[in-house]
Amino acid sequence: MRTGNPALSDKVFNSSRTVAPTDVMTLEGTVNKTIISILLTTIAAYWSWSHPAEMGGLTFLFLIAGFILALVIIFKKTLAPLLTPVYAIVEGFALGTISLMYATATAENPAMVVQGTMPPNTTIVFQAVSLTFGTLFCLLMAYRSGLIKATENFKLGIVAATGAIALIYILTMVLGLFGVHMTFLHDSGMFSIGFSLVVVVVAALNLVLDFDFIENAAESKSVPKYMEWYGAFGLLVTLIWLYLEILRLLAKLQSRD
Repeated sequence: MRTGNPALSDKVFNSSRTVAPTDVMTLEGTVNKTIISILLTTIAAYWSWSHPAEMGGLTFLFLIAGFILALVIIFKKTLAPLLTPVYAIVEGFALGTISLMYATATAENPAMVVQGTMPPNTTIVFQAVSLTFGTLFCLLMAYRSGLIKATENFKLGIVAATGAIALIYILTMVLGLFGVHMTFLHDSGMFSIGFSLVVVVVAALNLVLDFDFIENAAESKSVPKYMEWYGAFGLLVTLIWLYLEILRLLAKLQSRD
């Protein structure tokens, strides 16, 4: 098995110990925990969107906290039942503020939004949320129907593409520390929009790999039940990435109008 999601690596679901039939990971259990995680993220995002003053400059701290939590969950999977809900809430706080930033920046008059005399552009956030969950639903249906199959070549291609995107983002951040800014990746030019489209597609196809990993783990009937939370965590990581990339793409497209 292979996936581009760092939370669902090749050895994640391997288990060398015997697990009681009543204490194994199931598909239904993973779905339920994924729904809980998404709801927690949504509630936290709505709260931070509605209380920008209370959030202040905490967005960066929430992003760092989310990154640290993700690393702990990845390397200590038995803590997934405890830390996945916390991760969902922390990321939700960050997403709400980031969404508000995009909604403000893409409004007709951002200055008036900041002053409170004009509402933010909620349309772009609604579109991003709708496209994210629409993509999740469509790819799930395509995967379940066999229209999209997670073959080894398919997995290899998505893993390679995901790795390349990660390297580009890391390079961009490192160069930024030295004052070199790759503006052609962030402006509203055709190259930038094309790059964002590719990233959105790759992020979306990672969902297929996540589905495949979770299904195989559940069918093996040998994976501990706490891995249901880990599977939910892996899916949440991909969904958050997909949402942010769609939001970024929509902002670029709107700036061209």
